[in-house]
Amino acid sequence: MQKLTDKQLDYFRDMLERLRIELRELLDISTDASRTVVLDQTMVGRLSRMDALQQQQMSQASRAAYRKRLVAVEQALRSLDDGGYGWCERCGELIDTRRLEIKPESVRCIGCQQLSETGGA
Repeated sequence: MQKLTDKQLDYFRDMLERLRIELRELLDISTDASRTVVLDQTMVGRLSRMDALQQQQMSQASRAAYRKRLVAVEQALRSLDDGGYGWCERCGELIDTRRLEIKPESVRCIGCQQLSETGGA
């Protein structure tokens, strides 16, 4: 497979930069929801407190996923700068552009990703 064209690289850089902004905004927005829940028994009932704690845990899990994806996006942007973007880190083949369209921070081709998810490496 040939390498990505300059036009494709510019397209994916733009996509990654927009995704980075979006993830940072999501992290900012979700900060309040993941703070410690105040358990004031005079203000809320037991079920409401349980709901609040569950919401807090879900928010914390979302924030962790946002942070993890943000790290991957920033790594992909660095990879664009050093010329390694779009190449599978496992087999060295070019990652299909359809995969990069869906998940531009991908570091593995679909075959290698499936192998890693099923315990193949």
